[in-house]
Amino acid sequence: MNRRHALQALGGLMLQATGAHAGYGAALASLRAGGVLLLRHAQTEPGIGDPPGFRIDDCGTQRNLSAAGRAQARAAGDALRAHGVRIDAVYSSAWCRCIDTAAQMFPDLRVDLLPALNSFFDGQGDRERQTAALRDWIAKLDEGRRVAMVTHQVNVLALTGDNLAMGGAVLIAPDGRGGIRRLGRVVLDGDQ
Repeated sequence: MNRRHALQALGGLMLQATGAHAGYGAALASLRAGGVLLLRHAQTEPGIGDPPGFRIDDCGTQRNLSAAGRAQARAAGDALRAHGVRIDAVYSSAWCRCIDTAAQMFPDLRVDLLPALNSFFDGQGDRERQTAALRDWIAKLDEGRRVAMVTHQVNVLALTGDNLAMGGAVLIAPDGRGGIRRLGRVVLDGDQ
């Protein structure tokens, strides 16, 4: 079994190396030292967006995680812990699929809502304002703090340029100059 398959068997976090970071180990070391694991929620039931008339305060009206998505999120959290990555705080969009992803990945941590992570798909929010607020929040993150943030595809794309599949993630950190830097793309549970 090669290293990639071994990692996928653990729940499968793997890094597609970018920039100065030369591989999976470097990305994990970076996250251990501090930064943000910015995740798109795990696999959902089929569909795009939410059903007409959905309500943010009623999970029964939203598109939610599938059984495979819940398993994907649990496995990804298990893989992080198996590799000695400790997360200090978890933030989520108010959508149930994001909250559930966070809760499955990090069952021992409180999940706090951060409005900048809420979806702006199909005109539901303000792309520019939310992206600027998220960039500013991350830029002010204390050095050494390890944070997981669960959000939506449109939010990740606007902030980093990464068009992630469900369950994908990108590792970012403050750049020390009031902005953010991208450290690498993390893929969960076999998502290529």
